[in-house]
Amino acid sequence: MTAPAPRPAPPAADATTLRLGYGTNGFANHRLDDALAVIADLGYDGVALTLDHDHLDPFAPGLTRRIAAVGRRLSELGLAVVIETGARYLLDPWHKHAPTLLHDDPTRRIEFLRRAVRIGADLGAEAVSFWAGVRPEAVSAQCAWDRLVAGCATVVDAADSAGVTLGFEPEPGMLVEDIADWRRLHTALGAPARLGITLDIGHCRCLEPWPVPQCVAEVADHLVNVQIDDMRRGVHEHLEFGVGEIDFPPVLAALAQAGYRGLVAVELPRDSHAAPAVAARSIEFLRAAAATATETATDCHPASTLCSAPAEATPATEAPAHM
Repeated sequence: MTAPAPRPAPPAADATTLRLGYGTNGFANHRLDDALAVIADLGYDGVALTLDHDHLDPFAPGLTRRIAAVGRRLSELGLAVVIETGARYLLDPWHKHAPTLLHDDPTRRIEFLRRAVRIGADLGAEAVSFWAGVRPEAVSAQCAWDRLVAGCATVVDAADSAGVTLGFEPEPGMLVEDIADWRRLHTALGAPARLGITLDIGHCRCLEPWPVPQCVAEVADHLVNVQIDDMRRGVHEHLEFGVGEIDFPPVLAALAQAGYRGLVAVELPRDSHAAPAVAARSIEFLRAAAATATETATDCHPASTLCSAPAEATPATEAPAHM
């Protein structure tokens, strides 16, 4: 009996098919309509929309009408959307990011997240992203954890009812700051199907124990949202591409090989002063890195999951700075 012919190897992952987006928190000085137009004109596939006082304020009057207008604008421009909830002073004009799910009274945060879920559902968002917050000094670690689990359970219930996918983001300096913390939270909540992970590529370089491409592989089964920026080890500062320490072609190859099909959205919240120029440089950099990743993949052995890449520098670790 003739042996069957060997099956052909699957095609190499193509990083050029990744869908690029840009975060509106990097366009804080633009009207939302104008920001969306610039992002679309530059060739991005989508937008990470941070709900804020000047960008679809979820607490201002006429929310239903304004959601519909943003939905029409996104459709006209051909932009996909994820919802981000990291507005700094939306809920408290005196205290950044307060209240969080960890505070004595998280009511306003929970209401904000419920509204974010509603907006996400109405806009057809691919994910709604949120995070834990920094533990207040007067709150014990156990109390903060219990509050986080209870608050997240409420948000998950709202997402289940609305049919919305949640991406929980580990954030340096917060109660859930790394992938291991996210896994603990996911387990504590009973591994809900609608709760995935938002992975910030820069955060991986900042504090995770693995090389950045391995971080992608570690969470591939739960990856629903990706933020991308450059960063240095031990320093929580979102940097333009090429300024930090990350080698991006292997990272983009890892995302493609993981089968990730969501947005990969640039996260540069402190560059609004030069938003159009920064956004233009960013998409050019990422397209070039994706092309390099794809070219490199064709030279890899078919059984290899990641091509060899130069090791990332590891300088002396500094305390992460909360953004």
